[in-house]
Amino acid sequence: MGRCPSIQVSPTIHLENKTDGPATQHTHNLENTTDLLKKLENTPILPHFTLASLDISNLYTNIPVKETREIIASKLDNNNTDPQVKHELLNWYDTITNQNYFSNNGKILIQQEGLAMGALTCGIIAEFFLQHSEDTHLTHLSKKHNIAAYFPYVEDILLIYDTHHTDINNIQSDFNKIHPKMKFTAETESDNRLNFVDITIHRTPTNWVLSIHRKTTFTDTIIPYTTNHPAQHKYAAVRLLYRVIEEDFRDVKPLELKKY
Repeated sequence: MGRCPSIQVSPTIHLENKTDGPATQHTHNLENTTDLLKKLENTPILPHFTLASLDISNLYTNIPVKETREIIASKLDNNNTDPQVKHELLNWYDTITNQNYFSNNGKILIQQEGLAMGALTCGIIAEFFLQHSEDTHLTHLSKKHNIAAYFPYVEDILLIYDTHHTDINNIQSDFNKIHPKMKFTAETESDNRLNFVDITIHRTPTNWVLSIHRKTTFTDTIIPYTTNHPAQHKYAAVRLLYRVIEEDFRDVKPLELKKY
């Protein structure tokens, strides 16, 4: 994208109840950019609020397979799942997690811990474990550190916290105690801006401004149509650009385009 749009969102006046707010509800897991915009609309801007992000290091290879199986079994019991259905689902889980092999230098190796990188089921299984961790620890951590907003997107977490009450080092330290397999890295805003996944969030005195973030290695080029690449690879770039405009920024109000 040669010219990138920027979106301004005005915050509401009221503060959400910290116990029932974003940090305790899975419904606040981010789906896309539009979802983040809607959630920021309900997040106030105060002078002592700061943006930060946490990233779970090597998430999939550190998911505890046996523990996650127990979590899934418990959820199935709590939902009064038919015993036969539960048995079949757990058999599916065992089959998927046991087929954890890969090739290296002509040898077939078995991964001893965690989930297989690139497997389509990794995201679903990891989400069970992450949501269980949130249910167990997040309410306490949110109250302790006065976290105003908690928006997770897979292994990336967007935080808005009160600098009068805590700092990112204390937050990171407590998050790293959640589980021995989970280690978090942290990044705080610079010049009132924070890059989060593929967007840049700018905190102004009156609103949140979001714009598309590109890494320094981004070349702004796509596969030429005249090359011999598979057609679906060429169409993928067009579909992505269309999705960004049509889905991520659809129904966002107010909308303001800015030139860079």
